[in-house]
Amino acid sequence: MIIYDNIIKGVMNMKKVVFIFSVLFISIFTLSGVFAQEQSKCRITGTLMIKDSGSMGGGLIHFFNVETGPIPNPAKYWRVPDEIADLNEKGEFTIELPAGKYYMGAIKRISGKKDVGPPVKGDFFFISSDEKGDPKVYQIKPGEEINIGTLSEATPFEGWAMKDGLTAIEGSVLLNEEPVEGALVFGYTSPRMFGKPDFVSDKVAKDGRYILRVPEGGSYYLMARDLYGGGPPGEGSIMGVYGKEKTPTAVRVYTGESAKGININVIKFPGRGPREEGMKRFTPDKP
Repeated sequence: MIIYDNIIKGVMNMKKVVFIFSVLFISIFTLSGVFAQEQSKCRITGTLMIKDSGSMGGGLIHFFNVETGPIPNPAKYWRVPDEIADLNEKGEFTIELPAGKYYMGAIKRISGKKDVGPPVKGDFFFISSDEKGDPKVYQIKPGEEINIGTLSEATPFEGWAMKDGLTAIEGSVLLNEEPVEGALVFGYTSPRMFGKPDFVSDKVAKDGRYILRVPEGGSYYLMARDLYGGGPPGEGSIMGVYGKEKTPTAVRVYTGESAKGININVIKFPGRGPREEGMKRFTPDKP
C-alpha cells in the first residue's frame, strides 16, 4: 500500500513538473515571437514640406507595400495605402513598419480635415520620386531606423486624368432607388472581400454616380460604404455589395475601357443583431 501511494505521489509530482515546463515553454515561445515581431519592424522618421511653400503639417503620410499592389498612380487610380500615419504641425512623422519595400506619399487637405481616401483637386499631394521621376522604392530592413530627412515635393493635386484609355468601373450607389451622396466604392480583387480593399473611388456625386478607377483589366468585386474605415457598420450607416442577395458578383473590365451601368444597391444598417454576423464577411478592415 505504501509502495502504491509513493507511485501515485511520484506520478503527481511528474505531472506538476511537466505542467511547469509546459508553461515556461509557452511563455518563452510567446515572448520570443513578440521579440521577433519587434525586431522585424523598422522605424522611419522625416519631415514633409510643400514645394516652394510651407509644411505638410496636419496631413497624412501613406506607405504602399511594393509586394501587395501596383505602383501608385493617383492621376489614374487610387490604390489603398498599406500604412497611414499623421503628420504633426511641422510636417514631421514617425512610423513603424514591417520590413519590406515601400512607395511613399502624403496628402494635406485644403479643407483642413484629415480625411483618408483619394485626393481632390487642390489638395497638396505627392508620391516620393527618384531621380528619373519614377515612384521611389524605400527598402526597409528588420530593426533598422531610417531618417529620410526633409522632402519638399508636395504640389496641388490637379485632379483625375480624364483621358481616353482610362480603365474604370462606373455606375450609381442607390438606397431605395435614391442616390447616396458622399459614399465610397471599394474594389477588391478577391471574391472574399476580406481585409484591406485594393482600390477606392472618390466620393459619390450628388446624383449618386461614382467612378472607380483601376490600373488594369480584370475581375473586381465592389462594396459601397459611407465610411472609409474598417470594422462592422454602425447603426444608421449604409453598406452594400454589387451582386444579388448580398452575394458578390465579379465585374469584368478590360484595359483601356470603362464598364458602365454597374449600380450598387445599399441598405441602411439597423444596428447590432443577427444580421450583423452575416455582413461581417463583407466588412473591410482598416484601409
